[in-house]
Amino acid sequence: MELLIKNGTIINADERFEADVAVRDGSIIMVEKNIRPETMTEVVDASGLFVLPGAIDVHTHFELPFGEISSADDFFSGTRAAACGGVTMVIDFITPERSESTTSGESESLIEAYKKRNEIAAPKACIDYSLHMGISEINDKVLDEMEKVADAGIPSFKVFMTYASRVTDEGFARTLSRAKDIDAVIMVHAEDHEALEALRAEFIAAGKTDAWHHYLSRPESVEAKAVEKAVSLAKNTGATLYIVHLACAEGLAAVEKAQKEGYPIYAETCPQYLNFTCDEYKRPDGRNFVCSPPIKGQDSQNALWLGIKNGSINAVATDHCPFQTFEKSRGVNDFTKIPNGVMGVENLYPYMLSEANKGVITFERVVELCSFTPAKIFGCSSDKGTIAPDFDADIVLYDPTKDFIISQVNMHSTIDYTIWEDTAIKGYPVRTYSRGKLVYKDGEFLGKPGHGKFVRRCL
Repeated sequence: MELLIKNGTIINADERFEADVAVRDGSIIMVEKNIRPETMTEVVDASGLFVLPGAIDVHTHFELPFGEISSADDFFSGTRAAACGGVTMVIDFITPERSESTTSGESESLIEAYKKRNEIAAPKACIDYSLHMGISEINDKVLDEMEKVADAGIPSFKVFMTYASRVTDEGFARTLSRAKDIDAVIMVHAEDHEALEALRAEFIAAGKTDAWHHYLSRPESVEAKAVEKAVSLAKNTGATLYIVHLACAEGLAAVEKAQKEGYPIYAETCPQYLNFTCDEYKRPDGRNFVCSPPIKGQDSQNALWLGIKNGSINAVATDHCPFQTFEKSRGVNDFTKIPNGVMGVENLYPYMLSEANKGVITFERVVELCSFTPAKIFGCSSDKGTIAPDFDADIVLYDPTKDFIISQVNMHSTIDYTIWEDTAIKGYPVRTYSRGKLVYKDGEFLGKPGHGKFVRRCL
């Protein structure tokens, strides 16, 4: 045995108890009281600490191209930040080249796109990782290849209802049907393209170009209309659907109705939607908060928290996709030029656990939202998401008494600002173990690039 964590309070999604945790060769081998320490290489006293399964952020965008720039964190700095916030696995995205970008005039093979993306991630990742496959061009070749992608350990596919890569309703329905056939999950960015484009054009023509009008061009109704359509298409096919970064009350209502009817439809929200409102876009630096869907009003935030509490929201992830201040400033006079995305991978677990520490929800519910259920939905629950024998030793030691103020200077990303500046956090992770290896301790990153392994997933 290599590591023994003694005297801590273990918190899983469905239980809380005091016990010791023994680790060997990266896996948990024993969870019992009073494990004898004589054969241990290292013994850690966790008295007064919570012992949690590491969080799984199933929605990150590292090294994501945005025109001639790219999201600021690569797979090294992004997973470094993740580890320092108690995240022990991320799932990022593959974006195959579209036909207009290739020399052959055909869309890039999904398998080739996976290999290229994995070659970028593997030498840099400091914690375990996996990938979702993006789908933008729907044709027989792509639909046939989806099964090969799932067999390679990537049983999750993402489509967009807006942007240049959006799919048609017919293409979306065909993708859902194919996913049903191969037991995969379809993820969707749900915003109504025609409605938001019309609003954007109206505001630009009227000279209304500040960050506030980013929100007004993509209001609750724009998101809700797309969510309702996505849910309807999924119900027609019986496919499993996962709504990413859900931000509005009306969209959540459509998801809740489908869930009550027994359909496999899941909702994810993000910490930025739970902590901020659209009023942030009225700030002089409001462009720093620009993401899509945008942060919505107080009524939507209230509904999201209710969904957190009643179980209709199934996961909390971050959509981590930040850009530097000077890059955000490209849109100082035109919100359509602001790179969309905010940071969050290092703030996910501390923020949600802080809310539990304040009594808003339980710690067990946080583990369920940030670790157990994401592992279950995306096919890695046999190894991740629980403190128990035979699971990976992805372990976070959390001090519920520690006070912490978030600032750019104490974060571990490459970003030169944070939307979370001066946010007070009650309780904070003090150690993070990735497969038994200590990668973070008391504010210091101790991991190494290349430690993270690609996680093959199976639904």
